[in-house]
Amino acid sequence: MDQQMPDYTAATSTAALFDRSSAAKLILTGLDAPLFLHNLSTNDIQNLPLGGGCEAYFCDPRAKVKFQTWIYHIRLGDGQHALWVETTPGRHGALVQYLNHYLISEQVEIADRTNDFAQFHIAGPQAANVLARALGEPIPDLPEFAHMERTFGHNATCHIRRHDLLGYPGFDIVSLRERANGVQRLLVAAGAAEGTPETFETLRIEAGTPIFGPDIDENRFVMEVGYVARAVCYTKGCFLGQEPIVMARDRAGHINRAFLGLKVLAGGPLPLGSPIMHNGQAVGVVTSSCFSPRLNAPIALAYLKWQHQTPGTRLEATTPAGPQPVEVLGLPPVRSNSPR
Repeated sequence: MDQQMPDYTAATSTAALFDRSSAAKLILTGLDAPLFLHNLSTNDIQNLPLGGGCEAYFCDPRAKVKFQTWIYHIRLGDGQHALWVETTPGRHGALVQYLNHYLISEQVEIADRTNDFAQFHIAGPQAANVLARALGEPIPDLPEFAHMERTFGHNATCHIRRHDLLGYPGFDIVSLRERANGVQRLLVAAGAAEGTPETFETLRIEAGTPIFGPDIDENRFVMEVGYVARAVCYTKGCFLGQEPIVMARDRAGHINRAFLGLKVLAGGPLPLGSPIMHNGQAVGVVTSSCFSPRLNAPIALAYLKWQHQTPGTRLEATTPAGPQPVEVLGLPPVRSNSPR
C-alpha cells in the first residue's frame, strides 16, 4: 500500500503538500462585519483577535447546518481589518446569497475571492520544518487557527494558518493564483511530497474530520457533527439556531446521534449511506469510508444513535454485497503518534 501511495508515507512520516485551491473564499469588510457574522454563526467572531481564527457553522433556526466555515481575522494590504471566510468548494455563491439575505442596514461588504487565490495544505510530522526551509526562516509555534503572513522567495506573500485537519500538524498556505506555482516549487524543493486527492481523503477519514457534502448536509443537527464543541460558543449571546443547541446541552443531557469512526472487520470499504444495524434495527448510517493503511483494514465514518457509541461495540453494516461486521472506534478512528 505504501508503495502505491508515496504521498501517504510522506504525510505520516515527513510532510505532504495538497492543492486545496477549490476551497470557497470570501472576504468581509466594514465596521459591522464582526458583529454581523457573530450573530449568524455558532462561534465568537466579534472578539476574534487579529491573527486569530476559528471554526464556525451557519445554521437555520432549527440549528440544522447550512454552511461549515473557518473564519480568520486578517488585515488587508491597505491596513483595513477584514474577516476571511472559507467554506466548502462550490458553496461560495450560496454562502454569499445566505449572508445577503440577513444583511439589512449593516455596514458590511462581501467579496467573493475564490478565483483570485490558490490554496495549499501541508501536513505531516515535519510540516513545520519543511515550511521553515521553504521560507528560509523559522516559524512560530502557532496554535490551531492562528495565522500569519510570510513571503516565499522575493515576492510571494502568503497567508499561513495552522489547521490540523488530517490528524498531523498542518498548515494552510494561501497565495495569489499567479504566485502559486512558485510557492509550490519551493515547498516541494524543501521536502514536501506532492499529494493526491485520494490520499487527502484517506487521511481525512483516518482523522475523523467531517466535511460538508458526504458527512454533513442541511438536514444534520449541528450538535451531532464531530468536533463541533470547538465551533460553538455558549457565552456569546443570541445567534441563529442557539435555542435548540442550548436545549440539547441542558435538557436532553446527551445528543441523539454522534459522529464516530468504525473499523470494518470483514469485506471492503462501506458504500456511503450504508445502514448500521443492531439486532435488526437501524442505529446509524455511513457517510465516508476508505482503506486505512495504518490499521491495514477498511474504516468508516458514521452517525450512530445514543447507546451504540461506546468504543468496542460490535454492529453490522448492510451493503449490497451482504452484511459486514463493524466495530466502533470512536473519534478519531486512527490516532497518529505525532503531537498536534
